[in-house]
Amino acid sequence: MSKPLESRIDPVTLEIVRNGLKAVAQRVTRRMIRSANSFIVKEMEDCSASILDERGQLLAEEAGPPIQLNTVGICLKTILEHYIGPADWSPGDVVITNDPYAGDGSLGATHTNDYLAFFPCFCEGQLVAFTGLMVHHMDIGGMNMANRGWGTEIYQEGLRIPPLKVVKAGRLDTDLLAVILRNTRTPEMLENDLLAQISSVQVAADDVIGLFRKYGAATMKQCFTALIDYSEMRTREEIAGIPDGTYFHEEPLLDDGAQGGPFALRLKVVKSGSEICFDFTGTDNQISGPINSPLATTLAAVYYAMRCLTGSAIPSTEGCKRPVTVVAPPGTLVNARSPAAVYQRMIVCHTIVDLVMGALAKAVPARVMADSCGCLYNFTYANDPVSGTRSMFGEVVPGGIGATATADGMEVMACHVTNCHIPPIEAIEMEAPVLYLQREMRCDSGGAGRYRGGVGQVLSYRVLGTQAKLHHTSQKSVSLPQGVFGGAAGDGGRWVINQGAGSQRVLPYAIGDIESLELGDVVTHYTPGGGGYGPPAERDPLAVQRDVLNELVSAEAAAALYGANRVPSSV
Repeated sequence: MSKPLESRIDPVTLEIVRNGLKAVAQRVTRRMIRSANSFIVKEMEDCSASILDERGQLLAEEAGPPIQLNTVGICLKTILEHYIGPADWSPGDVVITNDPYAGDGSLGATHTNDYLAFFPCFCEGQLVAFTGLMVHHMDIGGMNMANRGWGTEIYQEGLRIPPLKVVKAGRLDTDLLAVILRNTRTPEMLENDLLAQISSVQVAADDVIGLFRKYGAATMKQCFTALIDYSEMRTREEIAGIPDGTYFHEEPLLDDGAQGGPFALRLKVVKSGSEICFDFTGTDNQISGPINSPLATTLAAVYYAMRCLTGSAIPSTEGCKRPVTVVAPPGTLVNARSPAAVYQRMIVCHTIVDLVMGALAKAVPARVMADSCGCLYNFTYANDPVSGTRSMFGEVVPGGIGATATADGMEVMACHVTNCHIPPIEAIEMEAPVLYLQREMRCDSGGAGRYRGGVGQVLSYRVLGTQAKLHHTSQKSVSLPQGVFGGAAGDGGRWVINQGAGSQRVLPYAIGDIESLELGDVVTHYTPGGGGYGPPAERDPLAVQRDVLNELVSAEAAAALYGANRVPSSV
């Protein structure tokens, strides 16, 4: 590790630059969100921005979905190494890609719907930094709208664009744009959002160069080095506090038997000094299905879990990653190789977080958390019965978060590496042929413990369109979200069509192919709760009372789980 340079830089200047770069990243995403047409961006804020140095090293980022944040720099490094070297960028260029298999492996985009855009920042003729923005676009072609369904190979997941200059020296390549728009079911939406993405990284460069003009190139480069070194130093200090040793854990995938499951992720963590290695050797091979994770997103999930363990006080820069090594055998579920499908790679990535927490539970019990709800998707598309227009709505559905050593898990949240906003019901109903009937917290879904797991939700809506299709995902339906240190598991999830009616059917698989729906059908989704932390007998009786009064736990369940003598008589 390089020696930190804070002593050679005015600390006030360093802090101003650090916050200045972070503010630039925040403004990138705010511009994108305000400009977007798709609900997945303007309501769910499914986009992430980063500011990087000329080598693709992270300097600052916006607090967007972690799976995106940690892959922006990984993709840029792939571009610089395999496609467009540092000397081949010109002022005014914008490079885009959505290819998970860019380069010679899977260190590109997270999946095909996530386009990345990069803009070079030049100061006095020298390349000094990049602005980068990843955006989830609604539809980029593919076998099904928005790439939903159980695809088996990457070629079914839409048009892939290798890293190319969509803007060359300030001039938009309209031919490339025309090809992209020719391969989508939503050309007007994609055109607006892609141009907004390009503009967002272009405008942000002026803010970065403004800092260079204010402080000078030499001082800015010193600040870049100092910021990265400081994050590395602080991360190493936190890792050093983890007892040296080797730790193991295993987690199942597709545990309900869908598509040939169950499959397993296996992890060995080796901690030595101020460094830590995550070895996925023994994890099952990639499958003929969309859950395979590119190496880029596996790295992102590990980096996220480490940030949870080392704490949010450390600035997010490239230095946080330096003490972390990841071993992921090619061709496995955690290091996909073409032509494996990868659209639902989040199923693996959410499990990786639980895998890391489970492995390190014995080493640092005060830092880990119980299992959370996992990856939850609810997407329905249908034709408007009057106009015939086909539209889609969907959510990265929230569930319960696992409890920690100091607090209950959070209720109803899109957890961990997803972290998207919950779209307002009114916004969805305005744009899609659905009518919401119910959205409420799911009583008794959080695992009992000294600290209770967060509860999931009950979501119900009526389909108002024709030729409707439902794509559903709900992890933790068989292997429940596990508690830790005596905490109970959270309840699992399930999908029911037309609940209580003669045509009621429970979907047999939590993660399945597309389901056909009829006009008027009602879809109900029960999402999982988080696991508990510590023995339920140690829970504060007043906390039990609050849970019952707030209808998060029923009085009957409270008596059974915590003991009748621990439930206050006033309940």
